[in-house]
Amino acid sequence: MEKTALKGGEFLIKDTPAQDVFIPEEWNEEQKMIAQTCEDFIQTEVYPKLDDIDSQKYPELIPGLLDKAGELGLLGTSVPESLGGFGMSFNTTMLVSEVTGKGFSFAVALSAHTGIGTLPILYYGNEEQKQKYVTKLATGEWKAAYCLTEPDSGSDANSGKTKAVLREDGKHYLITGQKMWITNGGFADVFIVFAKIDDDKNLTAFIVEKEFGGITMNDEEKKMGIKGSSTRQIFFNDCPVPVENMLSERENGFKIAVNILNVGRIKLGAAALGGSKAALTQAIKYGNERKQFGKSLTEFGAIKNKIAEMTSRIYASESAHYRAGQNIDDAYDAFVAEGMEPAKARLKSLEEFAIECAILKVHGSEVLDFVVDEAVQIGGGMGFSAEGPFERAYRDARINRIFEGTNEINRMLTIDMMLKRAMKGHLDLMGPAQKVAGELMSIPDFSAATDDSLFGKEKKYLTNLKKAGLMVAGGAVQKLMAKLSEEQEVLMNLADMMIEGYVAESVILRVEKLVSIRGEEACAHEIDMARIFLHNAMEDIARAGREAIYAFAEGDEMRMMLMGLKRFTKEEPFNVKEARRRVADYVIGKNEYAF
Repeated sequence: MEKTALKGGEFLIKDTPAQDVFIPEEWNEEQKMIAQTCEDFIQTEVYPKLDDIDSQKYPELIPGLLDKAGELGLLGTSVPESLGGFGMSFNTTMLVSEVTGKGFSFAVALSAHTGIGTLPILYYGNEEQKQKYVTKLATGEWKAAYCLTEPDSGSDANSGKTKAVLREDGKHYLITGQKMWITNGGFADVFIVFAKIDDDKNLTAFIVEKEFGGITMNDEEKKMGIKGSSTRQIFFNDCPVPVENMLSERENGFKIAVNILNVGRIKLGAAALGGSKAALTQAIKYGNERKQFGKSLTEFGAIKNKIAEMTSRIYASESAHYRAGQNIDDAYDAFVAEGMEPAKARLKSLEEFAIECAILKVHGSEVLDFVVDEAVQIGGGMGFSAEGPFERAYRDARINRIFEGTNEINRMLTIDMMLKRAMKGHLDLMGPAQKVAGELMSIPDFSAATDDSLFGKEKKYLTNLKKAGLMVAGGAVQKLMAKLSEEQEVLMNLADMMIEGYVAESVILRVEKLVSIRGEEACAHEIDMARIFLHNAMEDIARAGREAIYAFAEGDEMRMMLMGLKRFTKEEPFNVKEARRRVADYVIGKNEYAF
């Protein structure tokens, strides 16, 4: 059957059939073997060395581990076979990110090398650059770092002051400037460096080898978490870079940075999933072993509540990540079928789903923070102790809400991209928004027959949640117009409505498809998790919607919109406590995250 081809952001205005989404229960044997290879590597090579990695007493440890990962092919999953890699699908590379994501500081080094270190050359380099650099990066012979951030340019990346001046001989650019928070900086052989040529408005990207000279570094940064990750300030002092090492075209650097971050965002979310599953499994095991008042911690309702919430959020976030990953793969296949060159097709497919990439970066990182926080709480005193299994996970998780664009920036980007696509005619948001506005003025139709299918009620809820998002967003655009970009609090509210709605729909579609494969009885716990997450999402969307309406509406308009919001977020009574207990009892019995 042909899939319904959705464009990025269209989840808000169109329904997706359950059969069209990819679900992780569909991984094939080859993909499962790749995941197992990653799991074995983390368990045997990384976990026994965690304390040594964090101490940085042995700076050769992480480069050595990257060498071993290269021997297994883990550095070349995104690289085509013609350049020494495996040319895996995007969703498969997401799975690699997930499983290795539980590797703490090593996971950061790995993702920086394979993502922002390698992909700019793979996607934007010419054939000579790819042959020279990507082939060595795919095996780990050379290690890579990405030099974008400066002391005065973080979120505002294009304001960087690093300069590139063409020598009189016309053969080299001399790069001068300071870069900071450079992951892998201490051992990288190759740097992707962003600088401005003369008085250019936009950045230009360069491939810089450490051996070119004119490069000095500060000592390793002392950080709250990911202590084993090499993080340096790097100074370029008339660093000579051959003109042929310009990456892509002059002033195309900012576009490269933005598009590579699309990949980094969704893969960071996937890596956070891996960390979440590992932390939850540790919490369950500890709770099963720890006795208080003559009972295991996991026999208490308050602990079951935590475990079920952790489990359902992970499962829902996972559903959304691999749904979007498959959308990116499908778009890539369509572009290639139309004759587009593969590297351009990959970029175009990621750009198409940039909204979903931003959503999932936020959701994945915040689920991880929730999970590690609750794991510490379940651990009690041992949770707070550096001798216990949770303290490192708690500290290391915190960076993910800052990496790859802060979650605040990504929330605002989500709405900004939606509205820009609407203005350009790529997304028809106004038509559906006006239809919802008209519905507010009409008397609700209570005569419609109810859908008695498994998720009939939930599908109606999802439709209403989309209406709530369209109503509030449409009202904000109409009332605030050009000033909306200055109302960041409202943008954040709108983003929360989109994020929760997208993930809630994803988990319902996943379980609906799974039921069609395995039957309802075999999916009882998955059904519970989907309903738990949807229940929470409806509460969150109602709150975010109210806050936004209070911020821009008044009088009759406010009353009308609040009534509409109440209608669109209304839920029939649902015993969420019992659903949580069933989910908790299942994973407690399995002694792990078991889905």
